Parts: sequence; structure tokens; C-alpha cells
Amino acid sequence: MSNPVSQPPAALELKGISKAYNRGSASQVDVLRGVELALKPGEVVALVAPSGAGKSTLLHIAGLLDTPDAGSMLIAGQEVTGLGEASRTRLRRRDIGFVYQFHHLLPEFTAAENIVLPQLANGASQREAKQRAVELLALVGLSARASHRPAELSGGEQQRVAFCRALANGPSVLLADEPTGNLDPATSEQVFEVLMTLVRSSGLAALIATHNLELAARMDRVLRLENGVVSETDPV
Repeated sequence: MSNPVSQPPAALELKGISKAYNRGSASQVDVLRGVELALKPGEVVALVAPSGAGKSTLLHIAGLLDTPDAGSMLIAGQEVTGLGEASRTRLRRRDIGFVYQFHHLLPEFTAAENIVLPQLANGASQREAKQRAVELLALVGLSARASHRPAELSGGEQQRVAFCRALANGPSVLLADEPTGNLDPATSEQVFEVLMTLVRSSGLAALIATHNLELAARMDRVLRLENGVVSETDPV
């Protein structure tokens, strides 16, 4: 009898994550209440939530930018909840890519330089970083815009550069907070297609918070965050 094939660990796993904030001396708001969530490598998952439900808090915890009050978090099977700040920073640079609603590109640097900088911070050589930037910009159809600064790019182009920057260090997890929320419908569709192409070609796990239910329905799974709890829901 053959041995069963062992499954790789989840790229990202949250177990019993809770987070509360104090509002005044006697008021506590429970934002997350025992959240359970797991992302497989190569999986694209939508996160939908009403305004104020805590999706940004959840993404910040998943991205090691905030710490939970209770629960544990694993990246590729490695427990990371109790790590010190230096270790968290190294993991964040290496294993997690971020994309926000606004591109947050550095205005004084070109598109290529915005992709090179995080690689240098992660220990890559100038040559390696520049080559990676060239490859990523080619993937999103922006080779001709490599030397342009953000102000010289359209909104869709800026967001595509932001995707490239997020993937520059070859992360295992991509976290995106309303990545198409600041774009018109046509540009949003183009940027979404680029995002899906990048994620599929990289084989990473992606958690994409969005209010766009049509885009959410085109992802592998749809999770809903409401009343501090994450549940799986049928695509719209």
C-alpha cells in the first residue's frame, strides 16, 4: 500500500485570532473574535466585509504589522506569533507582499527604482534587483515605462508598478487591501487581470480584500468578515 502524499503546509494560517481596542476608560471594541483562516499556496482568496468590520486590522495582523491579543499565526507552517520585531521585519520583507488601494510609490524614484529598493533592503545586489525589476515590468506590460516617475504614469500603471514592488522579493503571501478600489471600472478590470496573472505565475497565496463582488466571485474562494468572525461564503 503506497504512502499518502503529504500536503504542503498552508502558506498562511490564522488560528483563533482575536483583537480588541479600547475606546475610553470603560469601552472595549472586539474587532476580531477568534478568526480562523488558511490560505494554500497558489490560491487566490477574496475577503469581503462591511465598512468598519476590521478587514484592515486582519490584514495588518496577517502581514505582521500588528499583533493579536490572542491566537496564533503560521507562515509556511512556521509559528510567527511570538517573534521579536527584528525577526518579524525579516519575515515581512521576505515572505509577505503588500498592495494597497493607493499605490504609495516613492515619487522621486522611477518605476524600476521603486521595485529595486525593497530588494536592496532584503540583501539583493544591484544587478539582481535591476534584472528582477525588468522582468516584473515586462510581465505587466510596462517595460517602456521603467524610467518614468509615478507622476508620469496613469492610475492603472501606478498600481501595476505597486504589484511588481509587492512581488519583488518573491513572497509566499500577497495581501491586498482594495487594490482596484481607486480605479474606474475599465482600469479596475485591467489591473485585476494583471494581478491574477502575477499571482498565478508566481504560485503564491493571495488574500484580496475587496468591495467589488464581481471580482470576488472570480477568485478561488470568498471569505466574509462580519461581527469579528470569518466565514466562507458562496461566490456571488
